[in-house]
Amino acid sequence: MTVARTYRGARAAAGPLLYLGGAQRVALGEWVTIHSPGQPDLRGQVIDAGRDVTVVQVLEETLGLAPATASVTLTGALASVLVGRDLLGRALDGVGGPKDGLPRPIGEARRPLWGAPINPTRRVPPSDFIETGISAIDGLNTLARGQKLPVFSGPGLPALDLAATIVEHARAPRDEPFAVVFAAIGITDRETRTFLERFQHSGALERSVLYLNQAQDPTIERLLAPRAALACAEHLAYVHGLHVLVVMADITHYCEALREVAAARDEVPGRRGYPGYMYTDLASLFERAGVVQGSPGSVTQLPILTMPDADITHPIPDLTGYITEGQIVLNRELQRRGVVPPIDVLPSLSRLMNTGIGLGHTVPEHRKWADQLYAVYARGREARLMVAIVGEAGLLPADRRALAFADEFERRFVGQGSSRRSIAETVEVGWRLLDRLPPEDLLKLNAAVLAGREQQRRAAGAGAT
Repeated sequence: MTVARTYRGARAAAGPLLYLGGAQRVALGEWVTIHSPGQPDLRGQVIDAGRDVTVVQVLEETLGLAPATASVTLTGALASVLVGRDLLGRALDGVGGPKDGLPRPIGEARRPLWGAPINPTRRVPPSDFIETGISAIDGLNTLARGQKLPVFSGPGLPALDLAATIVEHARAPRDEPFAVVFAAIGITDRETRTFLERFQHSGALERSVLYLNQAQDPTIERLLAPRAALACAEHLAYVHGLHVLVVMADITHYCEALREVAAARDEVPGRRGYPGYMYTDLASLFERAGVVQGSPGSVTQLPILTMPDADITHPIPDLTGYITEGQIVLNRELQRRGVVPPIDVLPSLSRLMNTGIGLGHTVPEHRKWADQLYAVYARGREARLMVAIVGEAGLLPADRRALAFADEFERRFVGQGSSRRSIAETVEVGWRLLDRLPPEDLLKLNAAVLAGREQQRRAAGAGAT
């Protein structure tokens, strides 16, 4: 770490950027203090350490800043954030300052904001799951520990509400040490108050750390908030051995901030104006999820992003899909019909699902059970299209049964409202839907699985009497 250096006068300012000439021994990410006569001091961070010009991103409003008369102090300290178990139960801003009216946390250590992805040679393959309490995820798109599984939403869909519900309901299924780190990026003041009140009322705040970046906060803070959250999560996971779920909402706001900073720096734009390095930048966030050899903890990510114009080919969901391991897709038609949460299980996918389900994890028949639900529901969705052509009376008997199944599946399995379901409850709800179908409709289930289910039903009936 170098000592603080103060320079009188900057070359120019453009929006949130300050251009400083002649600076020596500048480190990327170094904290900067800017003093302008007649104004409070401003915070900044070095985002480009060039040979001739140093670019500083100013964290506060730059209106009235006169570059020629400003004093710019390079502090010698790299951007870092406090981490520790005492942060559990706290609500912080995007750079770790108190947001809940309590004193600044003491913490156990300081960690660099710009952390590195996990070394591939130290990664341990995922072998268990995180229970979100949401049947459409736990049952059909199971989230494995160490996985990064994004939620793709459209404008106006309840993505933030789903994020809050997962924060409240998620846990390790065998009561292992568990925590949630929630990074809200670019949310409104009303949403901030709603989150705080909701988590306090539900008790989820006690095992959570909230990083709440608001829409009126500086642009650079939207780039720092998820990194502060990940630094905290890594400390809880790899130092204290907790299984940590990191929920980041909304990644689209993060990418828009990235585009704004790139435009201010006059960088050559890529697709739809986003910088060409957006893929690398997103990977530097998402690749910090995983299980590390020698550590009992894990970091699992559930990024939530709103697809602009509900376009899944837009650069943000497109690049996110390349980096992550699947997606959970929200559906507007399900929302119109009052299905909460409106998760469309057919385009949704968890590529690591098989590593966290089955014997010793959930139930032995989980994979076959999920495949059967998918198969009948997909046939029911196709039958809906046929009804518009031939009418319900023109369908085959099996198609009519699948059509009725699809309605019940959306209403009872996917549409669980705000209540929490354990994995056992999720499996039971799915079985009760399948129990209504004749054996000839259950082609994904072999005789052993059906016999086992019949024994469960008889045992449950005997217990009820």
